Amino acid sequence: MPMNVSGTQSGPGTANPFRPGTMVVVTLANPREKFWGTILALSPEGLSLRGIELASFEDLVTLIKDGEPFSRGVVFFPMHRVERMELDLADGSIPSLSQRFTAKTGLNPVTMLTPSSAEADGAQEPA
Repeated sequence: MPMNVSGTQSGPGTANPFRPGTMVVVTLANPREKFWGTILALSPEGLSLRGIELASFEDLVTLIKDGEPFSRGVVFFPMHRVERMELDLADGSIPSLSQRFTAKTGLNPVTMLTPSSAEADGAQEPA
């Protein structure tokens, strides 16, 4: 069965879980980094993601809880840097990053990180 861009099988009866709007954790090579966020686009050229470096997760939670402004970064990673991409899912009794984020901030990260229709049309967010 053929493989698609995300490395999952494609064909009848299979669905690609790595679609725009899906929360993921991405491991990058050269330099080694991890990012958490929502997929904006995935292509053979690379991955567009709106999110943060995983090391900044707790800082982001603190900023939001304190009502401080923050930037929702949009990044593009060429596919040769993408070493691994996994769905942000709970593992047994260990909550996912999205669940932790919601528990600490009361916000849904998918809603917070998904571009608005104005952004999708190329308009700038208000400062």
